[in-house]
Formats: sequence, structure tokens, C-alpha cells
Amino acid sequence: MAKRERDPAREQFWRETISAWQTSGLTICDYCQQNQLTPTAFHHWRRELRRRDAKAAPRPATPKFVPLSVIPAATLAVEVRCPSGHVVSLPNADAGMLRALFAALAPVPPC
Repeated sequence: MAKRERDPAREQFWRETISAWQTSGLTICDYCQQNQLTPTAFHHWRRELRRRDAKAAPRPATPKFVPLSVIPAATLAVEVRCPSGHVVSLPNADAGMLRALFAALAPVPPC
């Protein structure tokens, strides 16, 4: 079956009609009845114009590759936030580092 040529005047008519319906506040059935249109044709053109607009809209470019950081499972990152606002970050903490950190942060027993 051969494709029919697009009729710009018909497309413009339906674009104006659908725009007028949107501002009318009426249901599609009421609008069609008042304007001697069939709801079937209205729904067809509404769907068709949405399809055409979606096809014509430029799609945003999606990156093919994104930066990725791999952190080995054996490392442990620790961040301590003090009430004073100071932050201590240990990106590759091990048990010895943690012991030393917590020993340094522990309150000193009184004499």
C-alpha cells in the first residue's frame, strides 16, 4: 500500500483544533459535538501529532562511556567528623590505622 503525502493544511487544522480544545475546558466528546468533529478522528490526530512531534524533537546525546572508579573490596575508607568541624579522612584505612586514630581521639584519663 502506497503512503499518502502529508497535507500541511490538514495538519495545521488539527494542530489548531487540538490547541483550541485544550483551552476550552471541555471534554473531547463535548468539544467534538460542538464543532461537528468525530471523536475518533480527534483521537487519531491527537495521537498522530504527538508521534510526529516526538519524532521531530532532537534527542539529547547520551555519553557512550562514563567515568568509573573501582575501589577494591579489601580497602576501607573512613571519615571522622568532629563537632569542631574538622574532618579526618583515611581513604585506605587498615586495622592499625584505625587503632591509632581511635587512640588519638580517646579522651585522656585524668591524673
